[in-house]
Amino acid sequence: MLFSLFDRLWTPTAIYLILSLPIYLLRHVANSTLAYGLLLAWTAYYAQVVITSINFERAIDALGKRAPTKRTWSPYNLGTLFGAVWYFQRHRMHEWWWTLFGQHGNKSLPYTIESIIMGGRMIFTADEENIKAILATQFADYGKGPQFRVEWKDFLGLSIFTTDGDRWHQSRTLLRPQFIKDRVSDLHTFEKHTQVLIRLLAGSHDGATVRADDLLYRFTLDAATDFLLGKSVNSLENGQTEFAQAFADVQNTQSYIARLGPVRGLIPKKKFHAGLKVINRFVGAYIDRALQLPQEELEKITKSDEGYTFLHALASYTRDREVLRDQLVAVLLAGRDTTAVTLSWLIYELSKAPQIVDKLRQEIISTVGLEQQPTYENLKNMRYLQHTLNEILRLYPVVPYNVRVALKDTTLPHGGGPNGDEPIGILKDTPIGYSTLILQRRSDIYPSQASGFPDYLTFVPERWDSWTPKSWTYIPFNGGK
Repeated sequence: MLFSLFDRLWTPTAIYLILSLPIYLLRHVANSTLAYGLLLAWTAYYAQVVITSINFERAIDALGKRAPTKRTWSPYNLGTLFGAVWYFQRHRMHEWWWTLFGQHGNKSLPYTIESIIMGGRMIFTADEENIKAILATQFADYGKGPQFRVEWKDFLGLSIFTTDGDRWHQSRTLLRPQFIKDRVSDLHTFEKHTQVLIRLLAGSHDGATVRADDLLYRFTLDAATDFLLGKSVNSLENGQTEFAQAFADVQNTQSYIARLGPVRGLIPKKKFHAGLKVINRFVGAYIDRALQLPQEELEKITKSDEGYTFLHALASYTRDREVLRDQLVAVLLAGRDTTAVTLSWLIYELSKAPQIVDKLRQEIISTVGLEQQPTYENLKNMRYLQHTLNEILRLYPVVPYNVRVALKDTTLPHGGGPNGDEPIGILKDTPIGYSTLILQRRSDIYPSQASGFPDYLTFVPERWDSWTPKSWTYIPFNGGK
């Protein structure tokens, strides 16, 4: 408790002492009563900060133990925050997380630490038991929290990705049925855009260099808008359309808003707000057309494979324009990014492994042939293809870092005690950052190489022929309820 209390108070104490001196000296050049009054008020404020901090620390102790602490000795521990931003800007966040656990974690179970940032406590974890608690066994104790909604509301509104409790359950009830139906039309949609993608990946001439990641993001945007709205933006063929550029601008700014926390007000938002107007205008036009259809026609379209769109399906359940907008943008964001990132890493790894490409090609030709479009049954039967995708998601999970907030006073099962295997106390509103990327790259969750298991950091789809991950150590799409 004493060390944590020191972390909370040393910066406020320094500020108190620095500002108290000029206030005290003011008595020589101004009304001494005024000077003493100011000093008394300043001291009362500082005393309130001290008392509040002591109460916080006592409440944590009453709930459980504490995890090892990261300190930078910078004012309000801002060094930790700015360090994270520095690594993020250089696309090296994994190094920052490994440093957290490697330098500050418990030697026995190093994958949970805490830090006091801007006077507030934050937990970082890549421990499977803690992640399991957050996403499943203590699901009701954790959620996005009100601060997350403030940060994301302009972009994602009150969608499934920003809400908790009853609102989250309502969103899940609305969306879930749309993702458990095997529709032939969906395959036609993806096939159409895949053919354009393959042509562009081949380049304009032999030996041409192409930006695969850019093409893949445009491909998933085209396929997603086609599936969701019934009309693609066709950014692969038309280049970076206004909508595609606006979506990219909003996403880029939003990533900083989410990471800079208390100093997010310093972020320039001109492009962000301009991009939101484009997104809302674009999506809004489709929503307006869908809402003009009678309920009977919406239900007929939804039950048919012909003319089905995600928007029509949602509009048959609710005619709330704001709900439709928020859920569409949220699903568009998730569908675009997760698929594009996974395909990017897949191409990267396959480019280094021609023997894997040969095996995949043989399986695809023997199952589907060279002229046919794959069916859902074909996709389910291609075991090596499934293992290849599993391996990509093991090394590169689609959401490598995430955060939840305690919705009430609670605990996490690991992080405390001399061995790191005792529960830690978590006060309401405490944010917990967790990383599936770090979790899935921990050496201790895999069999040893001496047993014949391939190096866990290498891309080897064959490992899935005879290996099953331990519970909650492979969760590329998160898990739980």
